[in-house]
Amino acid sequence: MFASKEDHKVAEEISNSSNIIGKGTVLKGHIETYGNIRIEGHVIGNIKTKSKIVLGNSSQVEGDVLAQNAEVEGELKGNIKITDVLILKPTAVIHGDIITNKFIVESGATFNGGCKMGVTDKDIKIGESALNTNGKSVKTEEAKAV
Repeated sequence: MFASKEDHKVAEEISNSSNIIGKGTVLKGHIETYGNIRIEGHVIGNIKTKSKIVLGNSSQVEGDVLAQNAEVEGELKGNIKITDVLILKPTAVIHGDIITNKFIVESGATFNGGCKMGVTDKDIKIGESALNTNGKSVKTEEAKAV
């Protein structure tokens, strides 16, 4: 019922971790993390984080993105759902729908798709569900078949 100090320390270490997919790297598969993630390479698959995702200038993502905060400089072919703040930098290109609570678009950024703002759902479940190619949440067991 009550978490120990060790449990809080481990959870804090996990959420403070950082992950980087470097330029020139191609990753095929889904990514789920509690920590921050920066993508500079090419990812084919869905990405989910309880923290912040940064899609760098050289990034190419083919899949859906679910995160608390996001900063996009590269290209995304898929839907993006951000529970707090989404920032599109001037070089950002998004082909898909955007769902976010707060939205900052810098001059030069483009997106082709719908946009819905005011989302307040802050609950991102890691390991319990995944996004399918339609952007709908499915159970992990179902996601393996997608």
